[in-house]
Amino acid sequence: MQARVIPCLLVRGNGLVKTTKFKNAVYVGDPVNAVRIFSDKEADEIVILDIDASREGREPNYELIAEMAGEAFMPVAYGGGVRSLEQIRRLIRSGVEKVVINTLATESTDTIRAAVDVFGSQAIVGAVDVRRKLLGGYAVVAKSATVQTRLNLQQHIQNLVQAGVGELFVNDIERDGTMAGYDLALVRSVAQAPVPVVVCGGAGTMEHLRQAVYEGGASAVAAGSMFVFHGKHRAVLINYPKAAELEQKFSQP
Repeated sequence: MQARVIPCLLVRGNGLVKTTKFKNAVYVGDPVNAVRIFSDKEADEIVILDIDASREGREPNYELIAEMAGEAFMPVAYGGGVRSLEQIRRLIRSGVEKVVINTLATESTDTIRAAVDVFGSQAIVGAVDVRRKLLGGYAVVAKSATVQTRLNLQQHIQNLVQAGVGELFVNDIERDGTMAGYDLALVRSVAQAPVPVVVCGGAGTMEHLRQAVYEGGASAVAAGSMFVFHGKHRAVLINYPKAAELEQKFSQP
């Protein structure tokens, strides 16, 4: 089965933005229109992350989420500001197939366990934002990288798996928006988890996607800048590889 290739869209307010290393958010357009284009281009699925909701302590923007989900003919995952079972229920009713939980999971996995019991593992994604430590290793951060936790990365992943998440979404802060390639050492370390692992942060070429899968062991690859910018001047152009191009790139190790 071919690895999934997933556009990751960042939302701030009602706008689509792109960050570099989780900072310097640049407005790149209308998120609803972006979802429509990715749907037309037959993207495997799409991840939508509200980058301010958890940091600001507010609920998801259900109206905007429902509008985006209504344009999608592929599975939609949403993350940002998720704190309760009722919010997860509202998101799923809004048309979201998967709910991404990040900051809450750094505090407790109780809500994840309860959500898995109600909605099933396939509906719950455990997200981890990661930053390299100065003396080596990786730190787990929360609230859009504004809070550094004391969690051990591998132990945190184990806790998420034990809580029942259906997959993991690991976002590399240092590579975010750089288009310099994934940190394959990080990919290898997280890809050992017994559930599918989606990696994000650093993709700039088709070869980067392939490396994350065949050299890193990732189950799926996500990218932002690669799919919203074009050329060395980073002109905004929503793009996604054609099916034949993906098949050729992922056809053999």
